[in-house]
Formats: sequence, structure tokens, C-alpha cells
Amino acid sequence: MELQGKTAIVTGASRGIGAAIAKRLAADGAHVAVNYGSSAADAEAVVDDIQSAGGKAFSVQADMSSSEGVRDLFAATDRQFAGKLDILVNNAGYFALGELGDSSDEDFDKTVDLNIRAVFLAAREGLGRMQSGGRIINIGSIFGERMPLPGVGIYTMSKFAVAGFTRAWARDLGPKGITVNCIQPGPIDTALNPADGEFAPAITPLTALGRYGETGEVAELVAFVASPRASYMTGACLNVDGGVNA
Repeated sequence: MELQGKTAIVTGASRGIGAAIAKRLAADGAHVAVNYGSSAADAEAVVDDIQSAGGKAFSVQADMSSSEGVRDLFAATDRQFAGKLDILVNNAGYFALGELGDSSDEDFDKTVDLNIRAVFLAAREGLGRMQSGGRIINIGSIFGERMPLPGVGIYTMSKFAVAGFTRAWARDLGPKGITVNCIQPGPIDTALNPADGEFAPAITPLTALGRYGETGEVAELVAFVASPRASYMTGACLNVDGGVNA
């Protein structure tokens, strides 16, 4: 187990990609804090799955867009993990769909709060708990590199910011031995965007592989970046997109 004895926080981990990441890190031996915003039952189900497989995890509610909420998350994790943090996965986010004229102030504010502010707050709070060998892994999107579809301007802006944070923080934290990388998923089969959903006929042909990805395929890449095998990788934005950007 490559992550035996390591501790991890995964934000937005009650469902979808976040849940798959939490389970994968736990399978590699990490003790995992499963953060959720409102889906307590889903988060507990993730914890139950991890514990049933012999792993260690607990769930913790926090509003990641709030400084107070982020502090509460880390305080709860400190109590469980004795103030130690090795891996932070910033996965919590919000997706707003709409062209410029149809986009509301609320869409803009919520996207900035969860996709940008939350990443900043969590990384800043986690930094003081990390030692050399620490990993900050930001979950971005292929929209942080190019825009293959219309109507996602606000979301695209937010994911460009995540990619920018990743590169800047890699420079800032390199001397401390902490790596910062970004995983950029393409179309992934989740409840919010299922492979047989209304958007699939337009999205699937954009991929070179002709299919949606699975959440576990994203989690595999996160597990690698979190592992000692990725010790020389930092400031990278890695696509797991089925060839959308090929």
C-alpha cells in the first residue's frame, strides 16, 4: 500500500469523482476525511464502503466557500489525524450552464465561491499542516485548457483559475518539498452528467475513444499523483479526457 500511514482530505467526496477518489486513496492505505456539503447520507455510504474494505475514513460537513467552514473541516480532521495532513484533494465544485446573456449573478458568484475561493481557502489552511512530500491535487477540467462547447463561460473561467493556482503554487511550495498538480477530467459518467444523458449525444463524439470516462479512471490518476512515484511531478495539469484535447 503506497499511502500506508498517510492522511488525506477529499473535498466534495460524497458522490461522483470525489467519492471514487476517497475510496481509491483509502484502498492504497490512506486515512481519508470525506468532506460533503449537504449529502450526509451519501458521505456516510462512502465511509461505510471504505471501512467495509478495511480502510479508515470519517465524514465531515463543511461549506468549502466559507473561511469558517474550511477551518471547521481542518479542525475536525486534526482531531482525527493528530494535526497531520499529507494529501489534499480539492474536488468540491459547481457547474453553471448558460451563455453570457443567460448567466445570472448567482451563477457567477456560486461558481467563484466553490471553484476558486474554496480551492484557495483549503490550500491555505492545509499548508501549515503539510511537510515535505505533501501533495495538493486540484481537480480542474478540460475546460481549463480549451472550450469544446458553448455555454460554459463562467465554468471555464473558474477552471482556468484552478490551473493558474496550480502552476503558481507549484513554484511557491517547491522549496518546501510540497507538490501541486491539477487533474483535468473530460466527460465522466456521473449522476450529474450520465453517459446516457441528454448531453451525451453532443459530448461523446468529442472524445477520441468514443465514450465517457468512469470515475475510477480519474481516481487512478489522482492515486498516482498522490503516491511517491510522482515525487518529481509538480505544476502539471494532466488531462484524463478520452482524447477530447487530442
